[in-house]
Amino acid sequence: MIKEACIQSYDEALIAQKSGADRIELCSQINLDGITPKKGLIKKIISSIEIPIRVMIRPRSGNFDYSEDELKLMENDIVDCKKLGVEGVVFGVLNKDKTINETATRRLVKASFPLNVTFHKAIDLSYNSLSAVKILCKIPGITSILSSGRKTTAKEGAKLIKQMIDIAKNDLSIIPAGKITFKNIIGLHQLINADEYHGRNIVSKFN
Repeated sequence: MIKEACIQSYDEALIAQKSGADRIELCSQINLDGITPKKGLIKKIISSIEIPIRVMIRPRSGNFDYSEDELKLMENDIVDCKKLGVEGVVFGVLNKDKTINETATRRLVKASFPLNVTFHKAIDLSYNSLSAVKILCKIPGITSILSSGRKTTAKEGAKLIKQMIDIAKNDLSIIPAGKITFKNIIGLHQLINADEYHGRNIVSKFN
């Protein structure tokens, strides 16, 4: 079971590693559901910890329907992350009708190669999460999907998360998220039986 800790500072990265996180997802402004962190912070953390780092690629808060300028900015941020040596990037792009924007997603995945790519919880706001999983499974380069099963917590969304896992099979990993902590992860693992889990307080308490 891989435990991915969602963190937003240098100190939190050190604590997460010390507390047993297998990987971190680095973002800024978690109160806005996360946006792309500063390059200086990424570089500082990479030079100080040994566990893999995935970086949120999100130019702003709000919806996931991005303009051409925003997509170019995301591509540039991905290139910067590759140069800095991150293990993976995390992003999600939807159309105005809440379907997966396949063209933009393929474009960003291509820019990300050979990094691991997580399609984040934008999938929970998509028109149909199960259909979205089928689409994302057909895009080479996407390695995982982050989801709370369209609910506030992974426990509430467990039924849909398990359906997503069944659809994805061996094509990619479904990473449950949503109020997963070091206190409830064992029970959730017994319920969902995923290979990876994501949480703000998955190995230690940050808020």
